[in-house]
Amino acid sequence: MNEQSDIAAMNYTKKYAFIGAFLSTLFMGLGQLYHRQYVKGVLYFLLEVYVLVFWTNPFMYAMWGFITLGETPQKRLRGKIVEQGDHSIFLMIEGIIFLLLFIIFLFVYYSNIRDAYKTGRLREKGKVVSTFKKTLHNVWENGYAYLLLTPSIIFTIFLTVLPLLFGILLAFTNYSGPYHLPPKSLVDWVGFKTFIDLFHLKTWSKTFYGVLTWNAIWAVVATVSTYFMGLIYAVIINHKKIKLKRFWRSIYILPWAMPAFISLLAFRNIFNGEFGPLNQYLQAVGLEGIPWLSDPFWARFALIVVNLWLGFPYWMALMSGVLTGIDKEMYEAADVDGASASQKFWKLTVPMVLFATAPLLIMSFAHNFNNFNVVYFLTQGKPVNVEYSYAGSTDILISWIYKMTLEQNQFNMAAAVSILVFVIVAPISIWNFSRTKAFKEEDMIQ
Repeated sequence: MNEQSDIAAMNYTKKYAFIGAFLSTLFMGLGQLYHRQYVKGVLYFLLEVYVLVFWTNPFMYAMWGFITLGETPQKRLRGKIVEQGDHSIFLMIEGIIFLLLFIIFLFVYYSNIRDAYKTGRLREKGKVVSTFKKTLHNVWENGYAYLLLTPSIIFTIFLTVLPLLFGILLAFTNYSGPYHLPPKSLVDWVGFKTFIDLFHLKTWSKTFYGVLTWNAIWAVVATVSTYFMGLIYAVIINHKKIKLKRFWRSIYILPWAMPAFISLLAFRNIFNGEFGPLNQYLQAVGLEGIPWLSDPFWARFALIVVNLWLGFPYWMALMSGVLTGIDKEMYEAADVDGASASQKFWKLTVPMVLFATAPLLIMSFAHNFNNFNVVYFLTQGKPVNVEYSYAGSTDILISWIYKMTLEQNQFNMAAAVSILVFVIVAPISIWNFSRTKAFKEEDMIQ
């Protein structure tokens, strides 16, 4: 009988972890109290009590608002508001905030269960359970980095994740003018209707495909042109026969060093079809003026030229540093083998520079795909295209989104296009970056 009792007691002690985790699952802190960690257990217990008492009703209201987006529209009588009604967008934001807080609370709840389980495992192994003072010391010693990161994580959740979720969810509503703008009227969930309209309604689909096509052409041409122009100038300046290298680098870096919007406003005046100095010069030499900003082709051409002027100095400065790091013996060996200047450029210089700058080239493509400043400050998306909805001939997706939100109140459609921009740019950037030699070499080193 004594032996059976001892075996039963041993089996019971092996259940410390299970019992502690089970109790903490029932209510926060019970597992810690079971393990005689009274201070920690009381703190966990009070936290759940506080949440249940003070946050249950606000959470339920926030979830009601998030699901329904309100049920009572604003009522007016003779121009005066007699009933404020529900503001659908405020309800959505409040719902998102409480969902994020609930996720944080679930993480704390999980940590409480995990802590109770780990403490139980220590007891099963016959080890001493940490006191609250020792726990604080361990957290300070071993979790100092996490303590420093916690404020950043919280700010990221509410300043980055919250706006992202809000922007994504707007695409699944009918939040648009003139009939669904709160507080005057309510907003409803419509599922994928916005995306269906974008691809199937002619007024939207023609605009989307047209703007997307030009956006892709613009991103590729703007990236490739600035990249190779920067490379050519870097090669020329680094040539051994070129004197005053610092002077030339300083001169060519000025366009990039100047505030871009000032340069763009200046170029808008230069390309003015009626009063611009460029057309006046052409007319002075007997040529006809060019409709730079009023013709779709010439407006796009002007955009590429101006972006080339603004963008190539960055690549020139970057590649000058890369070129100085290339072993000169490689070029000497190529000279011995009888390689021409063209062969050395394409077989040696370009591969070495691409290897060092490929990740930045992909980032430049993503930047140019969403290069709002150049388009808006130079052409404002014009000239007008009568076949497009709220977009001009030089608009790219990001400038079209800007017009739909701040000028036309088409918030749901703008949100849908924003999601598609991410879906397009992110996979292309990730796929191309993963195929670069720099990425593969780093992965092999790790």
